[in-house]
Amino acid sequence: MNERGWGLTKGSSGGSVFTVDHISAGSEAVLPSSLLCVQPNLRMKRGRSSLKSKCQTFPSPKERAKRLKQAPCSFAPSRGEDWGNLPHHVVLQIFQHLSLVDRARASSVCRRWNNVFHTPDLWRRFEFELNQPATSYLRSTHPDLIQQIIKKHAQHLQYVSFKVDSCAESAEAACDILSQLVNCTIKTLGLISTARPSFMDVSQAHFVSALTVVFVNSKSLSSIKIDDTPVDDPSLKVLVANNSDTLKLLKMSSCPHVSPAGILCVADQCHGLRELALNYHLLSDELLLALSTEKHVNLEHLRIDVVSENPSQTHFHTINKSSWEALVRHSPKVNIVMYFFLYEEEFEPFFREETPVTHLYFGRAVSKEMLGRIGLNCPRLVELVVCANGLEPLDEELIQIAERCKNLTAIGLGECEVTCSGFVEFVKMCGGRLTQLSIMEEVLIPDSTYNMEQIHSEVSKHLGRIWSPDMMPTW
Repeated sequence: MNERGWGLTKGSSGGSVFTVDHISAGSEAVLPSSLLCVQPNLRMKRGRSSLKSKCQTFPSPKERAKRLKQAPCSFAPSRGEDWGNLPHHVVLQIFQHLSLVDRARASSVCRRWNNVFHTPDLWRRFEFELNQPATSYLRSTHPDLIQQIIKKHAQHLQYVSFKVDSCAESAEAACDILSQLVNCTIKTLGLISTARPSFMDVSQAHFVSALTVVFVNSKSLSSIKIDDTPVDDPSLKVLVANNSDTLKLLKMSSCPHVSPAGILCVADQCHGLRELALNYHLLSDELLLALSTEKHVNLEHLRIDVVSENPSQTHFHTINKSSWEALVRHSPKVNIVMYFFLYEEEFEPFFREETPVTHLYFGRAVSKEMLGRIGLNCPRLVELVVCANGLEPLDEELIQIAERCKNLTAIGLGECEVTCSGFVEFVKMCGGRLTQLSIMEEVLIPDSTYNMEQIHSEVSKHLGRIWSPDMMPTW
């Protein structure tokens, strides 16, 4: 027994029954009315039910005698009125609308409900939350429940994720659980660090060994999210050898032990891959061409993180225009998303030729020259977010983007400057296709044509809806 109220008790047949010994206030589950197929005036008791009158009366002696004669049949509980005898599929449907904690509480009502609690359908999807009490306020999956899942439901798990805090101990615990999933048929796997990438603090040998257990035993993995982990080329080869026919999504940004050859092996063998996320240093002409072959399905989403930790010490290669063109010919609807976290002097290799990027996000300051290149060479651009630019107005750059990027529907500007006249002209050129327009009020510079009061109505007129700039919080 522990502070959450979880506990393992022995059933009458000797088996372990997962129970909760107390219910905290305010934690009642709300069930859909369509599932409440028992009468509201039935009071739940184990093994029987009783009918409670809505009001009390004082019957005459004759009426009292008549009721006594009828009592044996009128108060005998029918099978349909007994909570413990609700059909299995009804209880299962109710349990599917409850949280894990509420299901565990309900499982202690009777043996039949406890059997429903262990129905495989209720254990297809599970998220292990692993946090250290000393460093995190987040809840954590209780160790008793983890052992119960490994013992009884490992073979039922299909959609599994691990959410860990910043402590290496939590990541180690996740690896320990992974290494025990030897009889699993997992379809989706996600390793999520809620703070800093704690999986990087785990021994690479321990992590790869645990991950390989899942790769070898699952045989049907379709989605894998392993960002910020020490996964390496040999473990990717194991993944491909056992799951090449089913893999559709792979997210592995910030995985420093993977080489371009490792990710190329995945693209060469996993012809059903539809979504891929990786760092720019893994992107190559060979990779784009492998994703463009006839035997490969159309790629739907390609995310590329362009990150620099040490200014002027990171060299960024150039991707040939022909490789980009081959990808777009093969997958004309592909979304190519690029996140930039670079310093201004590191943008030199990018967008000097036409690039089919659709979504651009700049997390650091970007120069006017770079934005000018985007207007010239990114005709497929759909969304643009600029965190910062500087103190020079971006009127010309924005107007060029509006003129050449005919698919642009969303833009966000942070610490930048645009004159009110230039901004109105940009909105006028884009018109109603701008579904998202997020501009900080501090970005707009009043001029001789428009002041801050006038620009609201003018922009709203061209958008066809009421618009106002975002306000900087004052707290």
